[in-house]
Amino acid sequence: MSKKAVILLSGGLDSATVLAGARADGYDCYCLSFSYGQKQIAEVGYAEQLAATLGAIEHRVAVIDIGAFGGSALTDDSIAVPDAKDVCSEIPITYVPARNTVFLAYALGWAEVLGARDIFLGVNAVDYSGYPDCRPEFISAFEEVANLATRAGVEGRKMTIHAPLIQLSKGEIIIKGLELGVDYAQTVSCYRLTDSGEACGDCDSCVLRKVGFSDAGITDPTRYR
Repeated sequence: MSKKAVILLSGGLDSATVLAGARADGYDCYCLSFSYGQKQIAEVGYAEQLAATLGAIEHRVAVIDIGAFGGSALTDDSIAVPDAKDVCSEIPITYVPARNTVFLAYALGWAEVLGARDIFLGVNAVDYSGYPDCRPEFISAFEEVANLATRAGVEGRKMTIHAPLIQLSKGEIIIKGLELGVDYAQTVSCYRLTDSGEACGDCDSCVLRKVGFSDAGITDPTRYR
């Protein structure tokens, strides 16, 4: 019998690697992306392309409005995305309040409907921007909630939240993805992507991506403006 899994797919480097890894491990992958009020809505198009290229069974885009609350440079037009060199707080202004909690809740609902017992996401606690919902403690806590709050969990069909990249450096993630056949030219990381798909090269996400390719000894395929 096939194993079904829901994959949170953003269109970025990490989630693409997670999708490729889940497919390699024999999962039938159902990908879930979000139009959540983010400025960089172009990432949804990248996610659609990745889902098709990497063999997802189905790809859905949930439309929600976390951005209605503001409070993040990724959703609030009144807050500029800073350059990486200007990020001085432990939790930067690009943190979107409760984003991964909301995303996982949606993934959990779809997983129950599908009869899937596995949810994958590409959070990372090594080379990341200090977001609290990228930590192992958060993943463990949400898995506990998932098994308390669902019919599947109560009836003994344990739900598992997988974060396979959580302890890997960005360079290690890239090497792993290349071994799995990921084309990183089809991914996007930039917080200030242009309409023509060029990355700024200076935001925190771009800098982490650049360092990752450098550490991996791989040519960065990203188009920078």
